[in-house]
Amino acid sequence: MVADLGDARQFRRGREVSAFLGLTPRQHSSGGKERLLGISRQGDRYLRTLLIHGARAALRTARNKADPRSRWACSVSQRRHTNIAAVALANKNARIAWALLNRGGIYDSEHDYRVAATQLL
Repeated sequence: MVADLGDARQFRRGREVSAFLGLTPRQHSSGGKERLLGISRQGDRYLRTLLIHGARAALRTARNKADPRSRWACSVSQRRHTNIAAVALANKNARIAWALLNRGGIYDSEHDYRVAATQLL
């Protein structure tokens, strides 16, 4: 991911990284009516595949966990199709990875999957 993104500071927010990787829905909107289609599939196909496969593995084990991120993943997979939930989790993982690369923090799963902005030595 570091090799593909380069300097993480070139993206202003995590959504730009998700769009760059092709993990956000394509929009076909007009007249004020939003229509969201499937993922846009822009960017590096291999990295997107790795993120989605990792999310599928995390979804399978999320049922046995009680942390906030696993509960969120389970609730999404109950409301939507499994593949849509996997892409949503891959999108969230990409945004968190961008925040870690951009801010230089350490991931803390106990604090509602927020990034702790501590400096790495």
